[in-house]
Amino acid sequence: MLDFTISSEDSLSKIITEKGITSWSELITYVKNIPYGRNSNRTDNSLVITENKGTCSSKHALLKTIADLNGMNDIELIIGVYKMNVTNTPKIGNALRSNNLKYIPEAHCYLRYKDVTIDATSNSSDFERIRNDVMMEKNIQPNQVGSYKVKYHQDFIHEWILSKKLNFSFSEIWKIREQCIHNLSQ
Repeated sequence: MLDFTISSEDSLSKIITEKGITSWSELITYVKNIPYGRNSNRTDNSLVITENKGTCSSKHALLKTIADLNGMNDIELIIGVYKMNVTNTPKIGNALRSNNLKYIPEAHCYLRYKDVTIDATSNSSDFERIRNDVMMEKNIQPNQVGSYKVKYHQDFIHEWILSKKLNFSFSEIWKIREQCIHNLSQ
């Protein structure tokens, strides 16, 4: 597995090393143990550390930023849209079932180094659970985990509703999706 020393003198790397985290592998372990939750600002990577919470987007944007700042530019930040269902994401509860939906396309962020996918969302995160349900993937930059990712995801869902000829409006699907995400953070 990839590992390197966090040696950059930038302010974000310093926040991390001041916590006694000096290597990439230590940082991944630390980030996996941070509770799941939305930060007060989606694009401020440091909040994952200072607010001690983060989503797949903020946690992986932080990791990608640290990798880049420490000269590891070949680690990719990926947005993948997958078929979120009760099998691959069990903690979403019964929001899908109660609305007679098999899945909702969910945008998920993770990292890729060569042919290894790294999902540091939580200790129980495992990309293998969703690998076969991934509908598309796209490389993004850390500053794109905010409004860009949300718009990309929403546009994808709009197209999905039309292509599947669902009897749901976008706002109904988004509300169901938000309930799923709320259930995940419980």
